[in-house]
Amino acid sequence: MQHPPLEPFAAGFVERPDGARVYWETSGNPRGRPALYLHGGPGGGLGAGGYRRRFDPDLHLIVGIDQRGCGRSEPWAADDLSSLRHQTMDDLLADIEAVRTHLGVDRWLLHGVSWGSTLALAYALEHPDRVTEIVNLAVTTGARWEIDWITDGIAPVFPEAHARLRAPLRDDERTIEGYARLLTDDSAAVRRRAGDDWDAWEVAHVSLGPLAKPGPLHAEPRHRLNFATLATHYWANDCFLPGTASIMSRAPELEGIPGVLVHGRRDISGPSLIPWRLHRAWPGSRLEIVEEDGHGGPRSAQIAQDAMDDFARSAR
Repeated sequence: MQHPPLEPFAAGFVERPDGARVYWETSGNPRGRPALYLHGGPGGGLGAGGYRRRFDPDLHLIVGIDQRGCGRSEPWAADDLSSLRHQTMDDLLADIEAVRTHLGVDRWLLHGVSWGSTLALAYALEHPDRVTEIVNLAVTTGARWEIDWITDGIAPVFPEAHARLRAPLRDDERTIEGYARLLTDDSAAVRRRAGDDWDAWEVAHVSLGPLAKPGPLHAEPRHRLNFATLATHYWANDCFLPGTASIMSRAPELEGIPGVLVHGRRDISGPSLIPWRLHRAWPGSRLEIVEEDGHGGPRSAQIAQDAMDDFARSAR
């Protein structure tokens, strides 16, 4: 059962050297154990704040960040395509550090969902001394094979939707690279159409979850375009985690950081092989495969919530 709804007690922006403004908000107990929520996407944003209900407000100082280029952060990527040159994993990690320093947080628990789990892992590998625990849900690591899986590997399950996705692309073009090209086209009409086509594919492949339904992000054309612009930018660039910098190759370095990996068996967008491999490479991690859930789900969310609450209680 989720915790009661709550509103932030503080919010603001951190100004970054390249001109970006990164939105942050805090809720829960100002004296509680710091916990950082990292949303999905890339480009998903914090939304209406339902994420806050995953944390016990008496135990946690809850921090949420709209990652650069989306949500309440400025500028949006689709509104200023030149800002994409400042959209790299290094930029995102530096933003998190800037927010941590601004808030005076020493160390925090990381809770990442989907793309947010990739970001949580990348941050922990760069700043292990700043992380108390990691609880990831719908686990991804940004590997190229994962990106090819979600764009083409599941085509046999959704042949009609995949044919529509591929329709505007060249025959010899990798799907993710083709959409990154279309979404930075000089023509606004081309970009809008590509954003809608990409969104239709996103809606299709997350549809197998037991409670799956498109969120409000998918209802607004501007949000659809921005989400697609950021997702394809990062995925076409291997999430800026190439080769020896990949999360899976560095996973043994996470030893000493307690971690819980929660994943739905029916998650066709990211197969259970991802958290299974990560768990095997990360000494001391715990893997929870939820048979009835897809890309997230009620049971998965409850397991993640319980893990975070348990970590907070054990530290008291």
